[in-house]
Amino acid sequence: MTTVLITDDQPLQRFGFRMLLESQDDMTVLGEASNGSEAIRMTAELHPDVVLMDVRMPGLDGIEATRRITAAGDRTRVLILTTFDLDEYAYAGLRAGASGFLVKDAQPEELLSGIRAVATGDAVVAPSLTRRLLDAYVHHLPARTTPDGTTMPLDARLTALTDRELEILTVVGKGWTNTEIAGRLHLAESTVKTHVGRILAKTGSRDRIQAVILAYDTGLVQPS
Repeated sequence: MTTVLITDDQPLQRFGFRMLLESQDDMTVLGEASNGSEAIRMTAELHPDVVLMDVRMPGLDGIEATRRITAAGDRTRVLILTTFDLDEYAYAGLRAGASGFLVKDAQPEELLSGIRAVATGDAVVAPSLTRRLLDAYVHHLPARTTPDGTTMPLDARLTALTDRELEILTVVGKGWTNTEIAGRLHLAESTVKTHVGRILAKTGSRDRIQAVILAYDTGLVQPS
């Protein structure tokens, strides 16, 4: 059973989310928060699997609430939902530790599958934002070569990974799904999932999207 905390300053929006989620046999709504401060307090009390987080709310906004929730080190993951399809919100939210970002005009099936994916450690980003996010993100990266043009040594965060895990982290950073990795590298999908789980554990990544950011940070994946 996946437990969810709904955070939105609009009562009607919260009601709609609750109706949708409670129609599912595998989801339970633990509560509703109307602002970021309430979301932080209720997350600490209820320990939901997933927080659905609005961005623009009175008082503490969803980005700062996400940052504080993820910094607490609990198992709770945050899925940001907003009316505004703006790169700055998505970029800030993911850097704050969110595991996903969807706009509120997503289909109900997209939201439900997004919650399930985030709860299991996967990453969810609205398709319209994925490419733009990566393009924007790489402009914030440091150079991966020294002044004389030689490649920087392997980042310390990657030294615990095996050669196979480095290979899989690289293609995860390129946006490949587990199914694509299994097909192209001739592995069972269950084996890929095991490798991804070990990568997350060894690198201290909360979820797949943080692993993607790590792959860019460490130079495993280069801007195209």
